[in-house]
Parts: sequence; structure tokens; C-alpha cells
Amino acid sequence: MPTINQAEIEQALDAWAKHLLSNTAPRAAGKLAIVGLITHGDVLARRLVQKLEQAGCPAEYGAIDITLYRDDLSLRGIRPALRSSHLPFSTDDMALVLVDDVCNTGRTARAAMEVIFEYGRPARVELQCLVDRGDRQLPIQPDYAAFTLTAPQSTRVQLKLQDIDGEENINY
Repeated sequence: MPTINQAEIEQALDAWAKHLLSNTAPRAAGKLAIVGLITHGDVLARRLVQKLEQAGCPAEYGAIDITLYRDDLSLRGIRPALRSSHLPFSTDDMALVLVDDVCNTGRTARAAMEVIFEYGRPARVELQCLVDRGDRQLPIQPDYAAFTLTAPQSTRVQLKLQDIDGEENINY
């Protein structure tokens, strides 16, 4: 089973932060928000905000739970675990970056956009993820992906983060 290790993930986060600083932040005009999708996307978003702040670029941080907005709940046959969203600001006129761990079918991103628009009308929304594994079911593409993996749909891509899982890697 191939693995991306903790050092590679940290390098990817540094490159990601540089991408945000050079491409997204200049267009934000001081109204930048990094919003992670719970559970792993919010940890990544928090880390990115810290890196931006260290570079002198302040950004709002938020986390959203998209569970009730998914269109596949009935197909999953599980009872969803609901978590509280944390978006302590209006998204009106913000340059908003949605952060997800793995982008696959596009359905998670679609659900996230529904949640975001309940909080206001952002000036722009970007989708950025740690891993893009392709195989879309909806015409939604990430604006940035740290890793692009080509693996059969039956292959599970699993991100583990130190903050949540006690180890840090990507297995696929």
C-alpha cells in the first residue's frame, strides 16, 4: 500500500500556503477566509491559517459540517454523526477558500457550497484540497491540490492527521 508520510504532508502544506499567499491572498483585498470541511479539512484549514499569519497575511478561520447537505445519506446506510459548524463571520464579500482533505466525486464540495451560501454571499469561492483523486460525478474541480493520485475507484484514500488520529500519513 503506497504511503505519503508526515514530512511530505508538511512540505505540501508549506507549498500550499505559498500558493495561497501568491495567488489567493492578493485578490482578497484583506477579506480572506479559510474554511475547512469537518473533520480533516478543518485541521488542514487551521494549519494553513497559522502559516498565513506567520507570513503576515491574516485570514479568518472557519469550519463547516456538511453532513445534512449530502445527497448520498440514504445510500450510505449509516446514521450521520453531526458536528457543530464554526463560522463566526459573514461570508459576504469574502474571498473564501474551502479546504477539504480528499476531493473525489465533487459531491462533498457541492454540499459545502450550499452551507457557505447560508452564511452570506462570498465575492469568490475556491476549492482547495490536499489530495485530488479524480473520478468526478459532478463538474467540480479543485483550484489547487497538493497531491494528485490516480487509483482505481475501489481504492480507499485515507488521510490520518496527528491532531485527530495520533499519526500523520496518507494511505492508498
